[in-house]
Amino acid sequence: MSVIYPPLAHWIWLVPAVMIGACIGSFLNVVIYRLPLGMSVNEPKRSFCPLCKNQLGMWQNVPVASWLVLKGKCAYCRAPIPFRYIAVEIVTAILFGLVWWLFPPQVVIFLWVLMALLVAITYIDAEHLIIPTNMTWAGSVLGLIACAVWPQLPTMAGIGGNWWEGLMGGAIGWIAGFVGLWVVVELGKKAFGRRQMKFDKEVEWSLREPEGDEDPMCFVIDGEAIAWWDIFSRKTDRLVVDATEVIVDGEETGAGQLVIRETGIELADGRKLELEKMVTLSGRARGVVIPREAMGMGDVHLLGMIGAFFGWTGVFFSLFSASIFAIVAAVIGRIGFGRQLPFGPFLALGAVAWMFGGWRVWQWYMGLAGF
Repeated sequence: MSVIYPPLAHWIWLVPAVMIGACIGSFLNVVIYRLPLGMSVNEPKRSFCPLCKNQLGMWQNVPVASWLVLKGKCAYCRAPIPFRYIAVEIVTAILFGLVWWLFPPQVVIFLWVLMALLVAITYIDAEHLIIPTNMTWAGSVLGLIACAVWPQLPTMAGIGGNWWEGLMGGAIGWIAGFVGLWVVVELGKKAFGRRQMKFDKEVEWSLREPEGDEDPMCFVIDGEAIAWWDIFSRKTDRLVVDATEVIVDGEETGAGQLVIRETGIELADGRKLELEKMVTLSGRARGVVIPREAMGMGDVHLLGMIGAFFGWTGVFFSLFSASIFAIVAAVIGRIGFGRQLPFGPFLALGAVAWMFGGWRVWQWYMGLAGF
């Protein structure tokens, strides 16, 4: 009996896998742009230029090719299209191809979804310093299912167990990732949770409204602008200003301790006002206490998701390798290349490194240690 189609491991199937990845990458660009802005990923149905708002035709939305043909510019207003768009499509295409080539068919769809989530989370966190927890929760559930379908996934060691053992491996990995990093975050909050600034003389401070759709509101003091999302990571966070002058919508309200929360303020006389009802807020101060985090809770959720797929060993490897990647990036940034990034993208990179060979490094190291 003749074989009509080549086996799934044949290289010919790699081409459609890569093409699917590029198309998914095109959709991820929509998610990366719209989700942090609170926009629907379904409406408008077609992609549009953020500057001129013209919707793109089908031929202008072909993954990778359209960006190259248009030379990285909008077809209507000629505004530059960020390189991120083609980068997301290429990276996703490569990751999809690698997953198809290296992993068994029963787990490919699960790992494709994981790759898409990691790419989206990486760019959203890099641009907006947030990790959508709805993505990580969905990914965690999917990871547990994947471990039950392919019990080797939590170890990558080729040791086949039953579905229950695989599920338990994923569950232990989620606990190790989520709870372990949560403890680190809480300890970091207690040790480094406040930044105190004192001045020899009165300095001006104010709240600055976002200049564009993707810009955050900022607290500005003595010329230093601090993004809102860098200040308020928790509902309990408070920015305390030792104010010598407070002006709300042009009206002076008196000196004293001003408490600013994410959505409102508390004046020295006890009055509470909502920020969204104010037009301007400014004044002068001799000091300020700014809340800060050693690491965001989004990273906790992300490492939990990684553990749900790759077990506790994947958690430790991803966290360790992410730290190495972050140190290298920090050194590169200090010598004038690149920009500072949050920890989320490095965790995602650590998970990818584990998938595509890091688990072998782990086995080699454990072998040297006698385990």
